[in-house]
Amino acid sequence: MYFATNNAIYSIEDNGNSKPIEIYNATEQQSPEISDNYGTLISIPELQSVAVALSDGTLLMLTPDGEKKISTGIEDPIASLLFIREEPLTLLIGTDEGAYVYRLVGEEGPAERVPTFDNLECRKDWYTPWGGPPAVRTLAKTKDGFCYADIHVGSIMRSPDEGVSWEPVTPDLNKDVHQVATCPADDNQVFANTANGVYVSKDRGDSWINRLEGLPVRYGTAIAIDPTDPNLMIASVQRGPRGGGAWLCRTDDGGATWTDLNDQLTEPADRIGTSSIAFAADGTAWAAVGKTLYMGRDRATDWRPFWTAPASNASAYPIKTLAA
Repeated sequence: MYFATNNAIYSIEDNGNSKPIEIYNATEQQSPEISDNYGTLISIPELQSVAVALSDGTLLMLTPDGEKKISTGIEDPIASLLFIREEPLTLLIGTDEGAYVYRLVGEEGPAERVPTFDNLECRKDWYTPWGGPPAVRTLAKTKDGFCYADIHVGSIMRSPDEGVSWEPVTPDLNKDVHQVATCPADDNQVFANTANGVYVSKDRGDSWINRLEGLPVRYGTAIAIDPTDPNLMIASVQRGPRGGGAWLCRTDDGGATWTDLNDQLTEPADRIGTSSIAFAADGTAWAAVGKTLYMGRDRATDWRPFWTAPASNASAYPIKTLAA
C-alpha cells in the first residue's frame, strides 16, 4: 500500500501496524513534483514496485533495485496510470487536457498514442463543466484483460484487449464519471462513482444499476472495492464539485444500501477527492480525508487515524492519491 503527497511517496507495510516509510522525496532529489492529478500513483505488486507520474511527464519507478525514470514523451499533463503486464512492462497512460490514452511498452519509452481511442466517434461529445478539454481521469482493468477509461466528462470507454481497441459502454450510465473501478474476484463487474452517485454493472458495462439508497447526497467522487468480495465497497460523496461537506460511506450488499462512516472520523470532512480511498490486498480499507489518512479494519467497519501530514505542509489536502 502506498500514498503520495505533492513531494513524497510513502510505503505502508506490516498491514498498517507500523508507521509509514518515506521512500521518495522530490525536494531532496531536486526532482519535479509528483503530478497533482487523480490516478497517477500505481502499485505494481508483480514487480514489487510503485510507479508515479511526475509533473514533467516522466514516469518514476521505485523498485527493490532503486529508482528508474522513463521518458514518456507525453506533453499533456498525465492524469492516470494503469499497469497491464510485467513482461514486457506495459502501462496505459491517460491524459488531462484532451483525454488521450497512450500505451507504454518496455522501459525506454516513448509511449505511443492509441489511435482507436483517438478515433472514437463519441469523442466529439466529451466536455468539462468549466469549458476546458476533457480528461481520462481514472483507468481500471480486470484479470482477463478488459480495461476501462473514465472520461471526465463523457462516460466510460472499454477495451477487451488490454487497451488496443476501444468502444463506449452503454449510454444508460451518467456521463459525469469521477472514478471507475473493478474487482479481481469478478471480472464481469464494473463500478463507477458519478455526479449521480454509484453505478454497478454486472455485465462489463452493457447495463448499469444506480445504487443510491442510504447515500447522504448524490455527488460521488471516489470508489473502492474489496479485492475478494465485490459486494463490499467504500465510496465518497459530497455536496458538489468543490466539496462543502463530504461523507465516507460503506456497503456490504453491492450498493443496495449504504452506511455513513463520518462518525468515526476525527475531523470534519469538507471534500474527499478521486483516488483518495482504497482497499489493500489484505482487505484493509484506507481513506484520505483532509490532512489525515484513516485505516479501516474489520471489513471497513472500524476506522481510526493512521497518519497525519506534518504541520509544515500547509495544504488543506496534502494526501494526493492512494495506491493499493
